[in-house]
Amino acid sequence: MTSLIPKHSGLYTDLYELTMVQGYVLTGKADSPACFDYFFRENPFKGGYVLFAGLNDLMEVLENMSFDEEDIAYLKTLGFKEPFLEYCKKFKFKGKLFSVREGEVIFPLEPVMRVEGTLFETQLIETLLLNFINYESLIATKASRMVQAALSRRVVDFGLRRAQGLAGIQASRAAIIGGLDATSNVFAAFTYNLPPSGTQAHSWIQSFPDELTAFRKYAEIYPDNCILLVDTYNTLKSGVPNAITVAKEMEKKGQKMVGIRLDSGDLAYLSKHARAMLDEAQLHNVKIVASNQLDEAIIKSLLDQKAPINAFGVGTNLVTGQDSPALDGVYKLSFFDGQPRLKISENVGKTSLPGVKKIIRYTDPEGLFYADGILLEDEKSVETIYHPIFPEQKSRVAHCFPENILFKVMENGKILSKLSVQEAASYAKERLAKLSPERKRFENPHTYKVGTSQKLLELKNQLVNQYQKS
Repeated sequence: MTSLIPKHSGLYTDLYELTMVQGYVLTGKADSPACFDYFFRENPFKGGYVLFAGLNDLMEVLENMSFDEEDIAYLKTLGFKEPFLEYCKKFKFKGKLFSVREGEVIFPLEPVMRVEGTLFETQLIETLLLNFINYESLIATKASRMVQAALSRRVVDFGLRRAQGLAGIQASRAAIIGGLDATSNVFAAFTYNLPPSGTQAHSWIQSFPDELTAFRKYAEIYPDNCILLVDTYNTLKSGVPNAITVAKEMEKKGQKMVGIRLDSGDLAYLSKHARAMLDEAQLHNVKIVASNQLDEAIIKSLLDQKAPINAFGVGTNLVTGQDSPALDGVYKLSFFDGQPRLKISENVGKTSLPGVKKIIRYTDPEGLFYADGILLEDEKSVETIYHPIFPEQKSRVAHCFPENILFKVMENGKILSKLSVQEAASYAKERLAKLSPERKRFENPHTYKVGTSQKLLELKNQLVNQYQKS
């Protein structure tokens, strides 16, 4: 895939990142070794987990990141100094990236990505990393909730027209990782090799003298994938009856209509009456597709009402991440120039974890995820983990099976391994199946255990005391 940012990738950042890295050059720190962690603090949608996405897009940009002559000329107009500009001319990302796999189920406060390299390069990529990972993980999570609500029914992304500009490209990719079956977004389908899907809009029906003619012409052109939008004029009095007429005409030609789509009104009421009309006409195989401002709560409500809907088209609420339009992921320095570092905050929840770390996932004897442990990189297995903010809360994990979920995915600026979108989607499905139902429920989900090792807890306390005394 061509990088999402084929040109000027070095400028895809906030100005303060550039002012800092110039400062590192001018103070002789630019090439000092550093390590940053990515983590988030709170699950979106009042949910119990996040589905990790955006890694491949990020790595492809990092692998090709540079400053061209036009970039250098622009930076010069902003007043950046010659030593920094010379550094930029030679810049290529040469760092290491450790990450969980795309599609992994992740939780608050755990460092699910680690970037190692020079202080210059690890600082420079902060904005890019947060922009890609926060957004795609948010949308993948929202998609997974909709898929869960749909109870194995088909769910398709219709969101491009409501997305925030070009973010719609990444939204479609993330939606497939989250479990959606297809996308209406042709550009994303081409770019990421996703299954495309689409029918017609009301304007198709309106462009013909009458609804029946519009349906007939569509069936004539697309006999193998005929789904008719039945709510342009009157769903039950004209739309469904006309669709039945066309379906019967198709049967005489040896063809079969795939379905009808409802895009407005009381979807539960209309789908039940439409199903009854289709069944009375012996069109049991014609499916009902529903769209119109759907989210996981509405999908769940429709199915709780026994609405006979076979597939859902989701758009606005998917690609905008309503009602949590941003994931609060952050990027913090944890190791610099041979020493562990941390950020202290008066808000105890915002004090970061120091050192180079790994994540061990503990699975219980029943095969379900039990807890995640944040350990220092050189630690072996531990028997107890401690809550990162309230260490008096602890959990024994000695009875569980440990699994390292952080892997090196880039070295010397080159991609070592990646999953295709389809592989990431399959992995997400597999991992979500190992998360207990009470942690996936929409209302008051049970909090998943995330804790630190005693050694990491002691290091954190030692540094807090050290900095507070200085």
